[in-house]
Amino acid sequence: MSKGLPKRSEDYSQWYNELVKRADLAENSPVRGCMVIKPYGFSIWEKMQAALDQMFKATGHTNAYFPIFIPKSYLSKEASHVEGFAKECAVITHYRLKNAPDGSGVIVDPEAKLEEELIVRPTSETVIWSTYKNWIQSYRDLPLLLNQWANVVRWEMRTRLFLRTTEFLWQEGHTAHATAKEAEEETIQMLNVYADFAENFMAVPVIKGVKTPSERFAGAVDTYCIEALMQDGKALQSGTSHFLGQNFAKAFDVKFASKEGKLDFVWGTSWGASTRLMGALIMTHSDDEGLILPPKLAPIQVVIVPIFKNADQLATISEKASQLKKELLAKGISVKYDDRDTQTPGYKFADYELKGVPVRIAIGPRDLENGTAEVARRDTKEKKVYPMNELVSQVETLLQDIQQNIYQKALAFREANTTQVNTYAEFKEVLDNKGGFIFAHWDGTAETEEKIKEETKATIRCIPLNNEQEEGICMYSGQPSWQRVIFARAY
Repeated sequence: MSKGLPKRSEDYSQWYNELVKRADLAENSPVRGCMVIKPYGFSIWEKMQAALDQMFKATGHTNAYFPIFIPKSYLSKEASHVEGFAKECAVITHYRLKNAPDGSGVIVDPEAKLEEELIVRPTSETVIWSTYKNWIQSYRDLPLLLNQWANVVRWEMRTRLFLRTTEFLWQEGHTAHATAKEAEEETIQMLNVYADFAENFMAVPVIKGVKTPSERFAGAVDTYCIEALMQDGKALQSGTSHFLGQNFAKAFDVKFASKEGKLDFVWGTSWGASTRLMGALIMTHSDDEGLILPPKLAPIQVVIVPIFKNADQLATISEKASQLKKELLAKGISVKYDDRDTQTPGYKFADYELKGVPVRIAIGPRDLENGTAEVARRDTKEKKVYPMNELVSQVETLLQDIQQNIYQKALAFREANTTQVNTYAEFKEVLDNKGGFIFAHWDGTAETEEKIKEETKATIRCIPLNNEQEEGICMYSGQPSWQRVIFARAY
């Protein structure tokens, strides 16, 4: 193994970047701002994808796929939408290359200019709503509940693996409804799905809330979000759900005939979560030795490492390990038996610790004599020796304990790093010296919100759902306020 990771306490950003690379999750690609997701990283994403996909289908959604290319004219049909995405769009103007006359390489063929320029998908509302126009005529066609798994491109200036990349993977749901009430219920339902996934699969506690008008998705009436707190005290938006009203239906003239025969515009929603969730997973749980993965999302839940001096010992241990592996697999537990003789047990221990494998079982000749094995858990590094005939049930219990323990640890961290303040001076002091979520009064104006952002780089992460009303004074302007909102610096 190479030397250890940088310390989180000394350089959190460098620790994160090094961990992503050394744990074989991802690396930078030759194209600036893009990433190569490596097999181990992609296997974690696949586990996320499978769990979310099942949750979407359980709520009545089906998957479809729409083109990556969007005619530029589509983007301009919804005014606030184009304004929100214009600076991030990658634009295709030509469709062919040719050899340079001087033999220096290839150039864009000036004669191959597109009649209409194309946008590489930054999000799919426009192309999907243009399609819905052909699919929706009557109330019988509603609701239309679709999701797509896709890649998108947003031309980011400052990038970081998983957290913010020029191209990233995600899912985006797009639904159409006959009433505003139905669409609003769908928006909240999908927000709850995201929160359920984050807490019960990722073991990441989140706060559900609604964005301020300044932070809304471009083209939405309301944007709901889940916000998580990372170990460095910064917030990470981990999923959003948008009530679109009739904005896109009006932009693309998507109408339906009601039961009464009245013609009206359709009501819409969209919602999405991306490979940014990988960043949330890493930064919520991991430590200076590497990843700590929740068992429900770990590609390898248990690794068995033999301790041996010669081929005969390995053969004897392998017989017992193979039987154990078979029994664990029968319980639905993913297992790897690492019998390589090219690496020492110490190397393997450090490598699986780096990769966040929840449970490690070590078996040596003495263990076989005693009918025992040493079991180590990744989250607490605690080791125990168990009788061989109890291993399967102990591992089952242990995986449940680890899942719950890392959630509770993250929740305790969030609670310890959530502060209520009343004055702007107190706000800045907490922001600079403690960080975390800060509950403070805000006068509800975009002007105050923007000034606080300019002066402190902190934003209103959300107005929590079911927020308690509390009369007070805005910490910045001194104007009346009737509720506290959550501020934080964020990724």
